[in-house]
Amino acid sequence: MEDYLKEALEIVKAQAGVRTMTEEEITSMVQALSEGIKTISEGGSVEIDDETAVDPSKAIREKSILCCVCGKSFKILTKKHLASHGLTADEYREKFGYKKKLPLVCKSLQRERRKKMKEMKLWTKRGKK
Repeated sequence: MEDYLKEALEIVKAQAGVRTMTEEEITSMVQALSEGIKTISEGGSVEIDDETAVDPSKAIREKSILCCVCGKSFKILTKKHLASHGLTADEYREKFGYKKKLPLVCKSLQRERRKKMKEMKLWTKRGKK
């Protein structure tokens, strides 16, 4: 079991180096990977839960948004990335229970954009010509 755990730790260490992960994510990932590596090495097969990689309620964070399909971390979930999963933004929101108008960006970027729009006051410039 020790070898499986070492291999799992190496994989999780590499993953944690490219995206921020909570303690809970790290622990569950190490556990799942070590069990999966052990099963595969013993000649078994591992079932992959293709439905969701990340809990949708925890996907939108302060400095990142996690793709609920693959678990990758982004600042913005782009049309191109969602298309790689065969989804549009509206289909993605519907599939994972988000509101229809929810922007698929991290919280800090959303605040920044809102502040910039308020500063620009585009609604007041329209009337003046």
